[in-house]
Amino acid sequence: MANIIKVQKGTKDILPDEMPLWHKMEENARKIFSNAGYNEIRTPVFEATELFSRGVGDTTDIVNKEMYTFEKSERSLTLRPENTAGVVRAFIENGMHRLSAPVKLWYKGPMFRYERPQAGRQRQFHQVGVEMFGIKDPSADAEVIQLAAAYLNSLGLNDLEVEINSLGCPECREEFKNKLKTVLKPHFNLLCEDCQKRYEKNPLRLLDCKVGSCKEIFDKPEIKEVIQGDFICDECREHFELLKQYLAALDIKYSVNKLLVRGLDYYNRTVFEIKSNNLGSQNAVCGGGRYDSLVKNLGGEDTPAIGFAMGMERLYSLMEPVNAEKLDVYIVSDNKAETLKLVKYLRENNKSVDFDFNSKKFTKQMEKASKIANYAVILGEDEISSGTVSVKNLSTSQQITISRAELISSI
Repeated sequence: MANIIKVQKGTKDILPDEMPLWHKMEENARKIFSNAGYNEIRTPVFEATELFSRGVGDTTDIVNKEMYTFEKSERSLTLRPENTAGVVRAFIENGMHRLSAPVKLWYKGPMFRYERPQAGRQRQFHQVGVEMFGIKDPSADAEVIQLAAAYLNSLGLNDLEVEINSLGCPECREEFKNKLKTVLKPHFNLLCEDCQKRYEKNPLRLLDCKVGSCKEIFDKPEIKEVIQGDFICDECREHFELLKQYLAALDIKYSVNKLLVRGLDYYNRTVFEIKSNNLGSQNAVCGGGRYDSLVKNLGGEDTPAIGFAMGMERLYSLMEPVNAEKLDVYIVSDNKAETLKLVKYLRENNKSVDFDFNSKKFTKQMEKASKIANYAVILGEDEISSGTVSVKNLSTSQQITISRAELISSI
């Protein structure tokens, strides 16, 4: 017997009994986002590598360590590690900047990152997210955060914590970077290897470090004073204060986290995370923010933008199980020809229906029907000869015999 080929590390099969929750996530996304005026977009799963090195940032772990990149016909291609860059590329390439603002888009689909698999995080994983283009006002930030919370609530995740921060504009952010580097310089040798690399290329990313020894350094009074200080300019401060007012108007509870920077280089001004306390363990289930310079950096016109993404595997792990939807009808019969005719008729009338292919005994067929269907339609010799069917309501056990013409209206 040949060796069995198994699923690759960091990937998994989504099996039929898991699909009801996946369908719920996908259907709720479609309803909630489309009700807010967002249109679905689907981009290719691979793009030019340059899109991510320019868009996501060549100092990020994603670009440096985690991308699946391959050569084909002397071109460098990469499986998408996130979808914002791809949506921005589609926005530019398809002339969406000519549409009246805001342009609202949402997406779902697989992403790929080469990282250590762990609970809720795979090498092939799925994200659902939204992007809004063309609005600089913080009312856009507030809508996107509210939309994320509404979607999470619809999945039964209600114990949420919203954290926000402002990274400022490029000018005030540069001043903060210099202050941060100055106070960290005496501790440089104590920083982890990744942070030592980030120190020159992107010092803000140091604040995102999860290494315990680096966290201890950031807790030192002189460093904490710089991190917790108000470094943003007047215009960015006004933007952030207005966002707080809008969130209060929406009755969204939030906290300001000065260490919140997010892991991608394209963010500016507002960044946010939403954490869920479902099942007793705090999990970041949503991350997003503004990326006002990304469209221009990727060759488009200067366009403000904001969005978020959520990992669907993480959401799945926090959701309560749901029962699979039952079939409308299971046909119980020994006559295959008549059964097939009735199956065809019911399906043409938009009823979900199945039947026994294996000629099992009547009792076994009824057993199966009671597990997977709302009604059993019994088609015995008497029913076939009289042009009738017996219909049993499997939740009440009530059974009636009716003409075939009455069948559709009876179920």
